[in-house]
Amino acid sequence: MRVLLTGAAGFIGSHIHAALRARGHDVVAVDLMLPAAHGPGAQPPAGVRRVDVRDAAGLDLLLPGVDVVCHQAAVVGAGVDAQDAPAYAGHNDYGTAVLLAAMDRAGCGRLVLASSMVVYGEGLYRGPDGIVEVAGRRSDDLAAGRFEHRRHGVALTWAPVPEDTPARPRSLYAASKVAQEHYATAWAAATGGTVTALRYHNAYGPGMPRDTPYSGVAAIFRSALAAGRAPQVFEDGRQMRDFVHVTDIAAANVAAVEAALPGVEPLNICSGQPITIGDVARTLAAAHGGPEPVVTGAVRSGDVRHIVADPARARQVLGFTARIDPAAGLAEFASAPLRPAAAGVTVG
Repeated sequence: MRVLLTGAAGFIGSHIHAALRARGHDVVAVDLMLPAAHGPGAQPPAGVRRVDVRDAAGLDLLLPGVDVVCHQAAVVGAGVDAQDAPAYAGHNDYGTAVLLAAMDRAGCGRLVLASSMVVYGEGLYRGPDGIVEVAGRRSDDLAAGRFEHRRHGVALTWAPVPEDTPARPRSLYAASKVAQEHYATAWAAATGGTVTALRYHNAYGPGMPRDTPYSGVAAIFRSALAAGRAPQVFEDGRQMRDFVHVTDIAAANVAAVEAALPGVEPLNICSGQPITIGDVARTLAAAHGGPEPVVTGAVRSGDVRHIVADPARARQVLGFTARIDPAAGLAEFASAPLRPAAAGVTVG
């Protein structure tokens, strides 16, 4: 198939590019090469063209003959500063809208969209009477070291999040990913197109950007260890997450490109093997040879307590099961190469 791959030079996009080519697909690979993601003066790697997805005329030249668009281009990160909002809205949401309109003009009716676990916000929790919805944690609880969500004074436990969980974004980045999904869903309704929205959980692996305020926590820990510093673990380190290797994410994208699922299908892309943030830091430190992590008890604004995926739907409809165990993958990541990244929001 002929595939237009946006964000092809980014961390995840570059792995997808290689995986699609290995399967024999004809890949039209594009990336804007923003300095914040690739460094000042960075040039596109071999086989990648410099294209801005907000450039409608440029897309009109590329899309004829394309069977499916694999849309990875996005400003990524937690949205740690309110001043980042225009970048998220401009690149992620407006860029996606321009791309969808161009797909309609070209008669291309299939989209594989990079989405994220962050659309779920606080995730799901279970109390004595079953699943309960939670809001943000109380500042006085956090200050006192009471990190778990509580209901009537009783700590709640996490529950795996299925794809039909309502979107409740808690960051600028999350709001932009929800908007991307909504634009894509509306486009599918208007055109009869199909959308497979892959909600990545915590990605890691070789080529991940180095330590910036917008890096994933695995890269932040890895960068600290490379500099001889102890990884700093927020709260009590017992926050539960799902870490999925970038090669598994690439495999999921290839599967989505080849499966041609009908309608609009959001899917969790995860390892299915939850792990605490503290164990991530300890695994990386042990494999790197120290120093040992420090659990700080500090709280980072906007962080959620637990977010763990339910992998069943992706296995059922896409035939996707992650192959890399997080413990083994993280130990290997302890010595994997990282890419430099300028401070600021990055496009991946």
